Formats: sequence, structure tokens, C-alpha cells
Amino acid sequence: MGKVVIDKERCKGCRLCIEVCPKHLLGVAESTNSFGYRPVRVIVDEECTGCALCAVICPDLAIEVYK
Repeated sequence: MGKVVIDKERCKGCRLCIEVCPKHLLGVAESTNSFGYRPVRVIVDEECTGCALCAVICPDLAIEVYK
């Protein structure tokens, strides 16, 4: 069981993490951050395996994964 933590102020909403997530647990937030980007958010946290593919692909280092 993993836990994904996304720093919404660092996230630019590139959506690379959404595409790489094997369980499709990430989506785009409806609200914007202080820079005007719509950051990624965790939709279903309970099913995360902790693979950390989202954190590895994030160009802004906005994602941390804990097991």
C-alpha cells in the first residue's frame, strides 16, 4: 500500500504522471494553484501500490510516494 503526496504549488499539470500510473489513480484538480496551473490530484488513494512511477516521471519533482 502506497501513499502519493503531490505538492500542488510545484505541479504544472503536465499530466505525465496521469499517463504513467498503472492503476489510473491520478486526475486533474478542478481548482488552480497560485501560478494558474491545474495541478494533478490523487483520485483513489487506497489502491496505490507504491510503484512510484509518477514520482520518477515528474519533471518538477512535485510528487513523493511513501510505502
